[in-house]
Amino acid sequence: MPFLERTNQPTLFYELDDYTDPWKPAPYVLLQHGAARSSVFWRAWVPYLSRFYRVIRPDLRGLGQSTKGFHAEDGINLNFYMKDFTDLLDHLGVESVHYCGESSAGMTGMALAAEHPHRIRTLTLVSSPVYMTDEDKKSSLGGHANRVEALRAMGARGWLEASNAGRRFPSDADPAMLAWSLDEMGKSATEAVIAGFRWSSTTDARPYLPKIAAPVLGLYPVAGIITKNEHTDHLCAEVKNVRIVRMPSRAHSLQVVMPATCAKEMLYFISQCDGTPCRE
Repeated sequence: MPFLERTNQPTLFYELDDYTDPWKPAPYVLLQHGAARSSVFWRAWVPYLSRFYRVIRPDLRGLGQSTKGFHAEDGINLNFYMKDFTDLLDHLGVESVHYCGESSAGMTGMALAAEHPHRIRTLTLVSSPVYMTDEDKKSSLGGHANRVEALRAMGARGWLEASNAGRRFPSDADPAMLAWSLDEMGKSATEAVIAGFRWSSTTDARPYLPKIAAPVLGLYPVAGIITKNEHTDHLCAEVKNVRIVRMPSRAHSLQVVMPATCAKEMLYFISQCDGTPCRE
């Protein structure tokens, strides 16, 4: 199985989907999931992208099939995430990728595009906050004082079930899709989810925005419940080359709710930046 093993660092699992013509050079796309999720949440994107691009889908440290191997209190920060990213590209012999991050993974993408510009061809953000608002930090607490207390009392699955309702998914979502998503998210260890929350709740990507040179595509919900206009306002004001596309949904988890629409928007965007057609 595809693992990146390192000394004194978490082992990283990744999927590599490649249905490109073997006799043609093909760029790489990296799809990075957000908190309490894994690489399986990109499955529906793969058919649209992997005919023209080699698709890398890593599991974040401590989530999916990637090992924990770090202290919950200080084992997740922006520098660790960026090193995981560059280590994986070095392991695969890949110089640069089209990076797509959903939700909190978009904040990592903003920092990567600013600090490692030669490795980011384009940056696509899917419902990505620029920082976590106080309103979001206080969401779905179930009567507890803060999210850490709520997670420890409810467990990751219990908290995620409360948080998903009416926020990440539309109220009329397919019950089978909701059950699948909860089952997959519920596999996340509570302490790993807490560590991820501590990171995302204290990370502010605003200082990185003016340094981003790569073209940026933002796929955001209309009147989003979690990512409201303040985030896209910052992107439009501070990023040199950005295009915002509003998806006809309020749901946060656009990559699951509207996978074909999102994947096609990204495919058009990155192929235009590469100057290559992605149709047959």
